[in-house]
Amino acid sequence: MKDFFVHESSYVDEGCKIGEGTKIWHFSHIMPDCKIGKNCNIGQNVVISSGVIIGDKVKIQNNVSVYTGVECEEGVFLGPSCVFTNVINPRSLIEKKDEYKKTVLKKGASVGANATIVCGNSIGKFALIGAGAVVTKNIGDYELVVGNPARKIGYVCECGEKLEKSDANNEYSCNVCGKIYKLEDKTLKEKE
Repeated sequence: MKDFFVHESSYVDEGCKIGEGTKIWHFSHIMPDCKIGKNCNIGQNVVISSGVIIGDKVKIQNNVSVYTGVECEEGVFLGPSCVFTNVINPRSLIEKKDEYKKTVLKKGASVGANATIVCGNSIGKFALIGAGAVVTKNIGDYELVVGNPARKIGYVCECGEKLEKSDANNEYSCNVCGKIYKLEDKTLKEKE
């Protein structure tokens, strides 16, 4: 008896590893040799390609294709119809599978609806990619980015709220949960 749920309209190919408590909803296709963690929620009409790694507690909304080369760490959120690429200069008449580039979404990162993530980049932990943004470079931890091409407009807390900059010491704070962060060497870190 399997310890995960797959809707009867979905396909799971042989060789997949799917964690306990994961749910795969309508019309989705999970291709061979991918790994999906525990307690994930895979929405309707999702494709997860061979070799993809999905961590625990990842939520993938409807109409997302997660292509070979993508790795999502724990707690990543992929909004409806967001898009990944895996080759920089694709051609129909030339096979470029040996040119796939790795894309990593670190713990807790969120990608908004209809955003595009160009391959070969990494999204930092708890970063927030705004709806419709086009990511063409690495995004740092806790960064909030929007637009085409995506540009940083601030920072977000682990709870998802926009951080407020204090007047002193390069510190940022969350008005909702109270966490405090400090900017050191252009990297935001939670203050200990």
